[in-house]
Amino acid sequence: DKAIRFLRDRGITQAVAQRNRLSSQTVFMPQAGEKVSAICFPYYRGGELVNAKYRDGKKRFRMEKGAERVLFGLDDIDPACTVIVEGEFDKLACEVAGWPNVVSVPDGAPTPETKNYASKFEFLNDERVESVERWIIAVDCDEPGERLSEELCRRFGKNRCLIVEWPEGQKDANDV
Repeated sequence: DKAIRFLRDRGITQAVAQRNRLSSQTVFMPQAGEKVSAICFPYYRGGELVNAKYRDGKKRFRMEKGAERVLFGLDDIDPACTVIVEGEFDKLACEVAGWPNVVSVPDGAPTPETKNYASKFEFLNDERVESVERWIIAVDCDEPGERLSEELCRRFGKNRCLIVEWPEGQKDANDV
């Protein structure tokens, strides 16, 4: 019930949460040093669970150790046009707005201090990603998001990308 209320407060419907197979779980959160209640975002490739990301109420995250890094919503890619966002809640918000063909990067935007920037994009090495004709880049409106947008456009090819500009005062899809 607490997780459903939390999602509802962010504008995420129960139907969208169920379609994306979200769940509420008790997991060990290293930052807390204990087990906590968290929302689980399952990551699938071809219908097979390959990873899971957990987020607690204090915005602490963790993924399964040693699991494959893939886009959240990888199975929702539409080869004609796919939206790419910076976080799981942004993907869910886009779906609530009627855009089911949305994926999210697994770790958010790399920080400017990231040393091995190239390795942060290995999740793009997938034939479905390469098959997309048109990308809509809808990442956060902040410095890391701008850098992520530039890197995605470079990797996808600028001619295949459209970039979303959020309304004044709005940072991302979930804000809007």
